Amino acid sequence: MTKQKIVGVVFSRADLQRALRMRRPPDLFEIRLDRLVDSLDELPSAIRGLPRRIITARDPREGGAHDLSAARRRALLLEYLPGARYVDVELRSAQTLRPVLQLASTRKIAAIISFHDFKGTPPAARLDQIAAQARSLGATIVKVATRTDNARQLDALLDFFQRQRRSSDIVAMGFGKLGRTSRLELARLGCVLNYAHLGRPGAEGQLSVAQLRRFTERVDPVS
Repeated sequence: MTKQKIVGVVFSRADLQRALRMRRPPDLFEIRLDRLVDSLDELPSAIRGLPRRIITARDPREGGAHDLSAARRRALLLEYLPGARYVDVELRSAQTLRPVLQLASTRKIAAIISFHDFKGTPPAARLDQIAAQARSLGATIVKVATRTDNARQLDALLDFFQRQRRSSDIVAMGFGKLGRTSRLELARLGCVLNYAHLGRPGAEGQLSVAQLRRFTERVDPVS
């Protein structure tokens, strides 16, 4: 299994500048290319100045900004793929973005296949199906993010993580009223990638890099 890591999410130009100035950076940075699309012409060298990076260009149906077409997202990912540690592609986009996944595989860049549900947490059978589909597409890491507004949704997400972590590296996170609780509990359970903000939360319940680091340093993950 992959060692547990903290991921700082770069949502904006301000986040990018913060990332470049950090004295104690997180293990990885996720570069949200869809969020930075208005600044990319000015800042390519800055983005490449973060060598430990995950790149993603989120589908508008899964929270992506600027309503980017599949062709535009594919072009962005191919442009910024060199030097990346991981590329994150949504399960629903995997076929459309297959050239990205193929090139990533050729260059030994790990693939994160992700799923986001902003309305709730799907039932167990559906979550397991999502994980199986992601693995069949060559996912190094399966990532699932769902809404956790109540105990039932939170329990479903935690149960999914516990079931699936035995099969491969799995990342899960919640957002909503119990989003913070979900992220802390999943970090305690040993989630391999734990996402945090650099200045302002990008989702309800998201902790800062400093908050998440303090938590993980004083709590031993469950093996």
